[in-house]
Amino acid sequence: MEVMNVLLSEIKRSIKELELGFLGELTMSESMEALMIALYMDQVPDAWAKKSWPSMLPLSGWIKNFSDRLFQIEEWLLNPEEIPKVTWISGLVNPTSFLTAICQVTAQKNQWELD
Repeated sequence: MEVMNVLLSEIKRSIKELELGFLGELTMSESMEALMIALYMDQVPDAWAKKSWPSMLPLSGWIKNFSDRLFQIEEWLLNPEEIPKVTWISGLVNPTSFLTAICQVTAQKNQWELD
């Protein structure tokens, strides 16, 4: 969840900064120009890619993927006590942590040893 929050903050910050540059309230910097060019070319901006998961998708596909990942996390937040019956493993930023947590919860629920 932390990765998603950091990424969302960076997306909001950089887009707001670019908007202020377009309005003339900020001088356009190199990072703002790079963001503008990446958005125009349907590429994931470098600043966003550094804070996210590896992906070769164009920006439009990356945004859909990001939206799907957020949707999965929101579903879990609505019912944190229940283990999901179906999970999109590749949609997780750190699937190993999720699988470890599933093993721990299942072991506790069934009073099994954690070996």
